[in-house]
Amino acid sequence: MLPVLTLNTVVRAMEINGVPVEDTFAEAFSMHMNRTIITAYDQEWAYTTATEATGFGTSVIMAPAEAGIEYLLGPDETPDGRPGVRVIFAVGSKKKLEPQLLARLGQCVLTSPTASAFDDTPNPKDLYEIGKKVSLFGDGFQTKKGPIDGRVLWLIPRMSGTCVLQNMFGRVKGVAGGNIIYTCKDVKSGMESGKAAVKAIEKVEGAYTPFPGGLVGSGSKPSSRYKVLFASTNEKFCPSLRALVPDTMVPKGSEFVQEIVINGLTKQDVANATKVAIEEVCKHPGITKMTAGNYGGKLGEHQIHLHELFK
Repeated sequence: MLPVLTLNTVVRAMEINGVPVEDTFAEAFSMHMNRTIITAYDQEWAYTTATEATGFGTSVIMAPAEAGIEYLLGPDETPDGRPGVRVIFAVGSKKKLEPQLLARLGQCVLTSPTASAFDDTPNPKDLYEIGKKVSLFGDGFQTKKGPIDGRVLWLIPRMSGTCVLQNMFGRVKGVAGGNIIYTCKDVKSGMESGKAAVKAIEKVEGAYTPFPGGLVGSGSKPSSRYKVLFASTNEKFCPSLRALVPDTMVPKGSEFVQEIVINGLTKQDVANATKVAIEEVCKHPGITKMTAGNYGGKLGEHQIHLHELFK
């Protein structure tokens, strides 16, 4: 069933299932991305490997990449006919993408029993010879094959059998920092709705959520009173600071605030995932307000307007 949607064009107010949706936008920015397919002998192990490969991939405020799981793939959707998981790695600087791919595929896929990896970046701007570099682990016993269905592959011997890595992995310019922020009656309503929204986003092709379990527990603003930091807690959305912050964004009766950051290969991918997330969150009881984080257009060049998603 589709969510109930009401729109008042006079005061520009919108509600979904009784949840007010503010007329604002999520401010996103460009990042350099790679999309990779990780396969293994079953879906569970492919997911385990993908989780490890995308670890410490939350925010480039301090993490080396923003990484996450995009999509689960069946055997008929992968290059080697095995269950797979599609992941996306994103970095702020183009020169940082190759070392991240080398480290994550070399240390998390090669080391994972039965796991292999193939590039799936659409229309790449650059290509990096990751497979050849990782194949040196084979110590002279590695084998180059292909092209097979357009892919040149390296077969690397290891104790758990052969690891297959594509030779070239690509780079494309994607969009990061899309988000929703919503206030909740309590922890239960915030966590249950958030986990459900992340599951819904996982069904949207081209989009992913880089934070732990897809949820952001420490939403930030791009400034700080301390010179050593360029980001700090977003006090306007901290329930414990509601009485101390004159321009608080937390309504009375709301004791928990949830943020979901959404990255994607294109702005449209992020927009699609944002809409799905809002619809899912607003199905749950205890949600008091839906909004998004923006800084007047100063942080990023991409704006995803919440009301526009439902026109």
